Amino acid sequence: MQMDTVDTWVFDLDNTLYPPEATLFDQIRLRMRDYVMRELSVGADEADLLRDSYWHRYGTTLAGLMSEHHIAPEPFLDEVHDIDFSCLCADVQLAADIRALPGRKIVFTNAARGYAQKVLAARGLADLFEGVYGISETDYRPKPEAAAYQSVIAATGFDPRRAAMFEDDPRNLIVPHQLGMRTVLVGGAESGPHVDYEVSDVGHFLADLHRGV
Repeated sequence: MQMDTVDTWVFDLDNTLYPPEATLFDQIRLRMRDYVMRELSVGADEADLLRDSYWHRYGTTLAGLMSEHHIAPEPFLDEVHDIDFSCLCADVQLAADIRALPGRKIVFTNAARGYAQKVLAARGLADLFEGVYGISETDYRPKPEAAAYQSVIAATGFDPRRAAMFEDDPRNLIVPHQLGMRTVLVGGAESGPHVDYEVSDVGHFLADLHRGV
């Protein structure tokens, strides 16, 4: 693996630092649907259609709600991230593999920072990252917008040509690839030329990396 020059490791959160089987995001989707139903006075089916449409068009449901309906972000984030974290468990091996990476480790998510910190704590990863950057830290500009990545790069000062990014949404690896980052797609979504590595699981990839496979 050509990761010898990497000194900054950037990780997405949802379905990247925990397995999709945890169904954590299923809870969030339901809460987003309920929020859209209440705030826009629509039924469940229309709320789901809007949620999905905004995710595809704007990068996140929140970005669409802000643009199309002038929804305030913080009440939305507080409500949709008020979920049960008991489906998550600590991953001792993943923690060890992340800790062993040389250089800086950062979490960059389209979710709220407070929510991300709760997920990391539940996974036993809370003390491994020098920074956790959520949607408010990028002025509510979500991945895959270039401005979101530039916000994190400006805040941290890392050189993208010496960085790697782990992400489960292939759209969100296009800009990192353009910036010169190594890109790792997690979870088997449809790939593309902007993806350097495709892996089923972050932990397995890092274990292989440490073994020099």
